[in-house]
Amino acid sequence: MAKKIISINKKRKTAENRTAPDVISRGAGKSWIYSDKVKEHFFSPKNFLQTGEENKFDFNGIGMVGSPACGDMMKFWVKIDPKTDRIKICKWQTFGCASAIASTSMLSVIVTEKGGMKIDDAMKIKPQDILKRLGGLPSNKIHCSVLGDKALRAAINDYFRKTGQYDRITTDGSKIVDEKLKITERDIEQAVIDGAKTMEDLQAMLKIGAEDQSCLPEAEQLLRFYRDKHGF
Repeated sequence: MAKKIISINKKRKTAENRTAPDVISRGAGKSWIYSDKVKEHFFSPKNFLQTGEENKFDFNGIGMVGSPACGDMMKFWVKIDPKTDRIKICKWQTFGCASAIASTSMLSVIVTEKGGMKIDDAMKIKPQDILKRLGGLPSNKIHCSVLGDKALRAAINDYFRKTGQYDRITTDGSKIVDEKLKITERDIEQAVIDGAKTMEDLQAMLKIGAEDQSCLPEAEQLLRFYRDKHGF
């Protein structure tokens, strides 16, 4: 476990350039400003994916939100049992502070405990549910807990796409570009962040236009827009 903590702490410092005082009261320097549950999940994170384990668990859904270049990133890997519709394994990696790490760790526990959560229920998880299980967060840190549920939904949506369950994909309010495959503007932006530079890259990653090519001109415009936006 010590190696895991070192790995996560390195990411936290790289992404936000923060040091130990982020997790200790700046007043007395002795007491935590976080709950004991946050402390537990920060120092002993659950279900963290170690480097090299990506192919170990036969994951069937992967989702990411944010970008390491921007300082905030959450990535989830899930293994869903198609017979029961339950999440059996949930692993993650994140760039972020103590609150982000603890929130992501707790979320991975919520969806895998008691035999695994049904994916329809997992899609409804909100940041408030995670905060409640953590015993709360300081008001200036609540924003650090809002990426995990989005990354989880992205992983489940990826599972839906891979298994042809397009009618179950949720879009989180983002405009749908490919009506057949439920691919949104946000999906295209994330693909660009993940390395898509050409339409061939975009189609390989998202299968966009596979069933309806009328969406490809708009997709190409969005590809150019997001590449300019993120400086790629």
